[in-house]
Amino acid sequence: MAAAAAPVWSVDPRTGKPREQVAVEATAAEVDAAVRAAHAARASLADRAVRTALLRRAADLLDEAGDQVIEAADAETALGPGRLTGELGRTTYQLRTFADIVAEGAFLDVRIDHADPALAPPRPDLRRYKIPLGPVAVYSASNFPLAFSVPGGDTASALAAGCPVVVKVHPDHPATSELCAALLRRAATDVGLPQGVLSLVHGFQAGIDLVRHPLITAAGFTGSVRGGRALYDAAAARPHPIPFHGELGSLNPVVVTEAAAGERAEQIGAGLAASMTLGVGQFCVKPGLVLAPEGEAGDRLLTSLTAAVSDTEPGVLLDHRMRDAFLDGVRTRAELPDVQVPVTPGAGGEHTVSAGFLAVPAARLAAEGPHDVLLEECFGPVTVLARYADEAEIVAVLARLPGNLTATLQLSEAESAGTDEEGRDTGGAGHGSDGAGLGAGGAGHGGDGAGLGARLLSGLTPLAGRVVVNGWPTGVAVAPAQHHGGPYPATTSTSTSVGGTAVERWLRPVAYQDTPPALLPPELREDNPLGLPRQVDGRAEGA
Repeated sequence: MAAAAAPVWSVDPRTGKPREQVAVEATAAEVDAAVRAAHAARASLADRAVRTALLRRAADLLDEAGDQVIEAADAETALGPGRLTGELGRTTYQLRTFADIVAEGAFLDVRIDHADPALAPPRPDLRRYKIPLGPVAVYSASNFPLAFSVPGGDTASALAAGCPVVVKVHPDHPATSELCAALLRRAATDVGLPQGVLSLVHGFQAGIDLVRHPLITAAGFTGSVRGGRALYDAAAARPHPIPFHGELGSLNPVVVTEAAAGERAEQIGAGLAASMTLGVGQFCVKPGLVLAPEGEAGDRLLTSLTAAVSDTEPGVLLDHRMRDAFLDGVRTRAELPDVQVPVTPGAGGEHTVSAGFLAVPAARLAAEGPHDVLLEECFGPVTVLARYADEAEIVAVLARLPGNLTATLQLSEAESAGTDEEGRDTGGAGHGSDGAGLGAGGAGHGGDGAGLGARLLSGLTPLAGRVVVNGWPTGVAVAPAQHHGGPYPATTSTSTSVGGTAVERWLRPVAYQDTPPALLPPELREDNPLGLPRQVDGRAEGA
């Protein structure tokens, strides 16, 4: 007799106690049924107008049920109504933004090159656009129960592309996920779509079965390096490998120049404290390593950071497993030689944690050794302040960092203007690679006469998908120019999971050559019956 399916409980992270049983873990047969329902729903999403209506209706229903959604999410995550209200607004804005993108149609990237027999060799008639891949697997994030979960950016962009979605629910917020899924399925029904355009599955094994299912064509993941890498490897090991767009982990380094600290040490210290403790340090772009100068200006920054972090109230992490990992991680790091703990991060009570930070000479991180653990992400309200003696130590530490979602520069007014202390123009920076461009003799435009700001910008660019200057990385704007991704292990692809171009992950190009006009899809017909933006013979149509 088969074993009974394991129950899925909603747990209160403030107490660690179960709240209610929400579901049971999906069997292999149930995963198969969900994927096949998604596969059967593909044709229903072909009409862009219907997809536009679905996304807008989903946003409206989430807004209408806002109080209920926020209450459910807070009960399972302890993130607080204020934070969750903002996250819900971001989520519905994303849905409406993708609706606008679908309605406008440029994401299809339609290109037509007419036949030209005069060329050598002669060019045939070529017409290219992008089509949806098919059913997509989405793996929800723990730290964003809305914006990176069931109704979040992966789901919204996949539906915008015309791909049905099967979501593997994160175990930290199953009740919130079921509530949001019900609203999205209601939106589908309201606009005449089958509910199979969105399905949920619960359970660890269900997540493995999902990425291995032969009808799944791509996957999106936000989570740990360990979990994401396991799924990434499973996606690649399939008989027919599929794209796996994973966001895995990031240290998000910050470099504070001596001149910047001299100008505004107190402001930088307070801003760093706010960024590293935001959401109890559970943002994927939390600054986890800060290179700050030795000397008086750096001391002032440390004093400011100490005061601001000390004033931060203890908070609840998303679950007790994460709390245990945070406490173990902090303990391991604090016990290393030459590591000081100006404000001790650790247990704030039976269920909470206190914010803090570690300080270490940057020289300890410049070469391989036991301090390498300080160059790994520690999820929670802690950061590492590495005090450097000179630019060479900055270069040495940055050269050892893996890929990141973000990198941040804090520059002085003169450095930001591209001038030296006497106001002379030092020139802009190009983009070196692998840390090149930093220090004398660097590659690209980053060395030999370029100012420090230019050299640092050149050195940080290869390390991250988003470079922030004189700001903080927490907060990822939903905008057309946004890029939320980065070199491995920050992500497993070059794509973004935030912003309009996130839709490109779920599309593939196809070109038709010398195809009879009557057989062409409407997007590629000569008379452009859908009124799409198109490139024709290398120029924007109508230009």
